[in-house]
Amino acid sequence: QVQVVESGGGQVQPGGSLSLHCAVSGRTFSSYAVAWFRQAPGNEREFVAAIKWSGNSVYYSDAVKGRFTMCRGGDKETVLLQMNSLQAEDTAVYYCATEYTRQRNVPSRAPSDYAYWGQGTLVTVSS
Repeated sequence: QVQVVESGGGQVQPGGSLSLHCAVSGRTFSSYAVAWFRQAPGNEREFVAAIKWSGNSVYYSDAVKGRFTMCRGGDKETVLLQMNSLQAEDTAVYYCATEYTRQRNVPSRAPSDYAYWGQGTLVTVSS
């Protein structure tokens, strides 16, 4: 059984930083891309960042490029999302997910291409 578990959300002031952690178990971690998505109230779920199955490439949305960094964690089967210079517009529930397709050359940015999802963790940026 595949499980995806996020942690690390919370409240931070504008300009601050937070780190999110995602642990994936139950499938061969290194064969599937892992991505972060977010969803603000009233909005559709949107792509944030994804790391290729091989771990050697990371892709970001324009909204977070230069402020967020995604990487594999020190523990195997984990990924981290370091979020800096947070803005009010970054307020959302953040979800970690792993793809349906094994070893896709470029990770998809469509939520429908992701098979397993975590429960989400809330990030609130407010003064």
